[in-house]
Amino acid sequence: MRAYNFKKIISGVVIFLLICTSCLEPAGGITGIGLEYPLFQKGVCYVTWSKETFATPTSDQSIKNMAEANIGSVAIVVTWYQDEYNSFQIKATDRSPSDASIRHAIRKAHKLGISVMLKPHVDLIHQDGVTRSDIGFQADDEWQKWFKAYENFIVHYARMAEEEKVEFFCIGTELAFTATRKDLWKGRIIPAVRKRFSGQLTYAANWDEYRDVGFWDDLDYVGIDAYFPLADKPDPTYEEIKAGWQKWYKEIEAWQAGIGKPILFTECGYASADHAAMKPWDEPMGGKPNLRVQADCYRALFETFWGKPWFYGIYWWNWNTYPGSGGENNRSFTPQNKPALNYVKMWYSRTPTMIAALDKTDRELNARLELESEMMSRKAKDGSRNISSTGEMAGQKRTFGREGYR
Repeated sequence: MRAYNFKKIISGVVIFLLICTSCLEPAGGITGIGLEYPLFQKGVCYVTWSKETFATPTSDQSIKNMAEANIGSVAIVVTWYQDEYNSFQIKATDRSPSDASIRHAIRKAHKLGISVMLKPHVDLIHQDGVTRSDIGFQADDEWQKWFKAYENFIVHYARMAEEEKVEFFCIGTELAFTATRKDLWKGRIIPAVRKRFSGQLTYAANWDEYRDVGFWDDLDYVGIDAYFPLADKPDPTYEEIKAGWQKWYKEIEAWQAGIGKPILFTECGYASADHAAMKPWDEPMGGKPNLRVQADCYRALFETFWGKPWFYGIYWWNWNTYPGSGGENNRSFTPQNKPALNYVKMWYSRTPTMIAALDKTDRELNARLELESEMMSRKAKDGSRNISSTGEMAGQKRTFGREGYR
């Protein structure tokens, strides 16, 4: 009897250990920290240009507002700087969020069930007609020197991302000239990040450079900052904006069939301005707000891409740390407190497999949203004072990429 009981105990322990072991083994389709791959991302880009704002109560409330808007993923943007396009030192400044504040924002998002992409940027202090896309050199020893500095910068945040169990990591943003050095991205930067971070990786290519990037095979997602021009005139109709996507959609779909990677819009955004569909990368410094055009641009993108089998999400540029950002008198990129946010709420409430075709309820809702955005835009154009969204350059995107409509 004792022997029988002993055998039963041993048998039970073995079964228990086998169950525990099976729980520890990654199942099919699980990578990194245990997320399914690929994962659809319903995101926004979260920005600040100050050291501690990510750790403030207003920021906490702003992240809470994301969750209430059905936003399921946030790209936390942190920017370091170099003096000129051909400088070798990459450094944090007073406009760079502190490590402690970044960690705070990550933890707040995770607590609310929002997945996180950490998205480090490099910008130029002295732009003078050039941007981060122009960073580059002629001599190989100069390239090596810059990539050493960039590796130190990006590895710092890869380590943080791993420690904070971040789900996604962006290894670079709009660095078009540096991307021509495929050997250094494939042989140096990507292995260094993979060594420190076990989650899923992407790179954010500008809308006119994504086909030229030579290291997509080493990443999990093709990331596109999707500021494609959609119109050739200011204040276009919704139908004109929607039609403007067709050539770009066909180009992306055909190219994706060859590369075989899921497509992710690591940034996409539109100012509340007449020319938002003409030059989506540009934030106006003057003029009246146009909330209708912004809302129509959001709707057109959702209706064009949602449900396509190769499309895996959007990060809207941009969400600010101040919950009161945006509003009817604001012409910046943020959708906060604007009609565009209603489209975010509606589409982000859907699973990615839901077909984009509109049923009766959708048509009624779209009609109501169109009326709301038209009324708010008309009110703003009647002479309401235009106000800044945060006072910290929130959402500013300087002109980049090819100008004009092609």
